[in-house]
Amino acid sequence: MSRILPTIVLAQFCCTSLWFAGNAVAPELAARVGQPASFGAALTSAVQLGFIGGTLVFALLAVADRFSPSRVFFVSALLAAGCNLALNLPGLGAPGLLAARVLTGFFLAGIYPVGMKLAADYYEAGLGRSLGFLVGALVLGTAFPHLLRGLGELGGSGGGAGGPLPWQLVTVGTSALAALGGTVLVLLVPDGPFRRAGQRLKPGALLAGFREPEFRAAALGYFGHMWELYTFWAFVPVVLAAWQAAHPAAASFSGPLAAFGIIGVGSLGCVGAGLLAQRRGARPVAAGALALSGLCCLASPLVLGGGSAGGLLAFLGFWGLVVVADSPLLSTLVASSAPAPTRATALTLVTCLGFALTIASLQLTSRLVPLLDPRYLLAPLALGPLLGLWGLLGRVVVGNTTIYKTPVA
Repeated sequence: MSRILPTIVLAQFCCTSLWFAGNAVAPELAARVGQPASFGAALTSAVQLGFIGGTLVFALLAVADRFSPSRVFFVSALLAAGCNLALNLPGLGAPGLLAARVLTGFFLAGIYPVGMKLAADYYEAGLGRSLGFLVGALVLGTAFPHLLRGLGELGGSGGGAGGPLPWQLVTVGTSALAALGGTVLVLLVPDGPFRRAGQRLKPGALLAGFREPEFRAAALGYFGHMWELYTFWAFVPVVLAAWQAAHPAAASFSGPLAAFGIIGVGSLGCVGAGLLAQRRGARPVAAGALALSGLCCLASPLVLGGGSAGGLLAFLGFWGLVVVADSPLLSTLVASSAPAPTRATALTLVTCLGFALTIASLQLTSRLVPLLDPRYLLAPLALGPLLGLWGLLGRVVVGNTTIYKTPVA
């Protein structure tokens, strides 16, 4: 039993490295098919779109309930790894690259949510803490392609003379890692003792959850969080490259390795927030993380316009720490406040709407790239934390009575 959670966490890390594999090599892929730099946002949006479709299909067919979750995870990992590896196919044009990313996202729906289900099947008590570790693994997996990208610089002399690792090796490495993660999980994690048949999706009850004030509040917090999170992750390399171009004399750091650190440090935020929430409650800790990341959005023009590399990296590192710290807590709040008769439907709808918002945010930010000074690029992300805080800390009116929401675990 002691090996179960570490194995699930390891497998999640390995397999979610596919999520941003395309983003880490987006400049090379864009140049290969004659697309502008904004093609990177399209690649990331394609994964999100595939994940939305996959989530709906897996829920409608009740795949993880009808079949062994471990085997679903394993098969999904192999298929997602194959789709990711398809980026290396010769002669693949822009539509083919986007299709490969959509399919990768589709099969990630059999990895990330199914990994959480596996944890719930083993850990009914302390699920929030377990989700903290699982989301932390997702964050580290998301950052990992940037580390692979920068390994060539580690091998070089004189501050990165070796140059980034060839992009083809990044896709091969992440695909191999995903196949390994799926294999380890299916061999070491059998079906859990608390596994039970889940509910099928009920399309006729899609909006039932939003009639419940607490569920509506948690969902708004989740939506605001999602508006900011994936766009921040996707545009960290863009912001770093723009700063290095504007300050060539001070740009003494590796962009890919810095991106890995900025995104990857969020894994510590997830674990730390999960532990803190056990004492303080999930809602206040999530609201605190949202407030801090919102302040980072607003302060970003000042820091990105500065000339200190150390100040830039420290600021973005802190932002990377808090931007995802609320993720496992918001997921716990949404799950615990969803109406029991329609819980599966409500959770599926919230997940799909949240990832749909990431596409809107990614595309909006991409369109702002040629219009805004890079220092202002991330400031509009503040809309997300504002929405989330309004949902978590606002007031609920029931009839003629105003109820101020109190912190709940």
